Amino acid sequence: MRADSFCWWRGIVLAAATGLAVSAGSGPALAADAGDDAVDAGAVERVVEDFASRAGYPGIAVAITRGNRVLHVGGHGHDTSGAAVAATTPMPVASVSKSFTALAVMQLVDAGKVELDAPVRRYLPDFQIDDARGARVTVRELLNQTSGIADRTLREKSLRQPDSLAAAQQRARAATLAADPGTRYAYTNTNYHLAARLVEVVSGEPFADYLRDRVFEPVGMRSTVSIDQTPGDLPEQVRKGYVYAYGATVPAAEPKRFVAGSDGVIATAADMAQWLIMQNGGGVAASGARVVSASGITAMHTPSGSGSTYGLGWDRDDNGWVRHNGVWFTFTASQLLLPSGYGIAVLGNSGIGLGNEGTDQLADAIAKLVSGDSPQAPAAMRLIIDLVQAGFTLVSLALGVRNLRRSGEWARRFAIRPLWQPVVRLVPRLVPVALLVMLPDLLGQVVGGGRDVTFVQLAYYTLPLVVWTAVAAITNASVMMTRVWALVRARRAASGHAPSVGVAPAEMLAG
Repeated sequence: MRADSFCWWRGIVLAAATGLAVSAGSGPALAADAGDDAVDAGAVERVVEDFASRAGYPGIAVAITRGNRVLHVGGHGHDTSGAAVAATTPMPVASVSKSFTALAVMQLVDAGKVELDAPVRRYLPDFQIDDARGARVTVRELLNQTSGIADRTLREKSLRQPDSLAAAQQRARAATLAADPGTRYAYTNTNYHLAARLVEVVSGEPFADYLRDRVFEPVGMRSTVSIDQTPGDLPEQVRKGYVYAYGATVPAAEPKRFVAGSDGVIATAADMAQWLIMQNGGGVAASGARVVSASGITAMHTPSGSGSTYGLGWDRDDNGWVRHNGVWFTFTASQLLLPSGYGIAVLGNSGIGLGNEGTDQLADAIAKLVSGDSPQAPAAMRLIIDLVQAGFTLVSLALGVRNLRRSGEWARRFAIRPLWQPVVRLVPRLVPVALLVMLPDLLGQVVGGGRDVTFVQLAYYTLPLVVWTAVAAITNASVMMTRVWALVRARRAASGHAPSVGVAPAEMLAG
């Protein structure tokens, strides 16, 4: 997503990744259990407020647990209707949903209905992709993102969106493999569409019903649901999220996407607290009900191979922190389990962007807080990056107007020179046009790690960058066309064959 001409903001993006420490503003918090490990609610509020104001999040909900106890759960800020965000406000958890899909598969493993290292085709007999190696893809490889399927071999966002898991499996027939199964990590939603379809077929239940009856209810997540497609399937009580540009948060509907199994769970902070308790409890819910085996929890939290940090729907770092984040274009979420037994969930109603890659920075800051450390004060990198891009947009526009006005003078200077000289000077003006056309692929490959993104989704992610690139492309294309026209006139005039009609656009601009 970065060409050489965009290297100025590469450093800014990397600086933003060093961490925004965080917390939330005004909103009701549910009563938390008292105890020696009780958290300072006021300190949590201050951390969340810092993050919300500096990272551009109008609303955030937070849950903090330890062991089988809820220490803090509350909402902060407001949604797009103006209502206060509360601990019971439903919001998408995006790709945190993958952890739920993985747990559903592990339940089937516990029941002896699925083997992790068996080929997917054993459970989905009609599973097929456009690569002979696809017959070797195992259930485990879907869950640990090493199936070989990648966004660049099946552009899951750019293609027509399916309306069911069966249709998603059918669409996957067009996939090829970027690597042999089991050899290379490549994060793609397609793996989890297929895993959810496997749950559906093996259990004999629609996937959303299975999650409701076998996961959400036993865990105690009574306000949580799973949907197939955005935005049409969103429950009525789920408000629009926000996108951010130039310091403003703007309400926006999530673009149309298929999300079942990959990022379709809608939950509340209060429900996520119950989920964290079950995860830290070895598969046992706060009610005492066993949801999945302890060995299943361990398998999900354990990286699948050397050099990889990804397990089965969870990621584990060298410090033993187990997590997964979630990204929509209008919402983000994070879940984090600490070796000390703390669990942290964060749900935010704004999408990611340059300088803000979601709510992980807030989860990390809360983790420092509950561990007795002092979270770092965040920098408003999202605003800084957008303002820098706005400045470059204005510079590109000013240079474009100046060069248009000088087109007549430029043409006269090159009128008697060899033709290759003005051509060489004009061709570079096509570079911004090419960058505009290639921008989704560049961003997806270089910044997104190979992820697929459409132009509309890119505008959600970073409208200022799209506007800057578009302005640069339009002004350079205009300068090129105007100078070509002016050059033709000047060369004809120099040879005594000036055209008898028309006035060069540059001459009109010059007045």
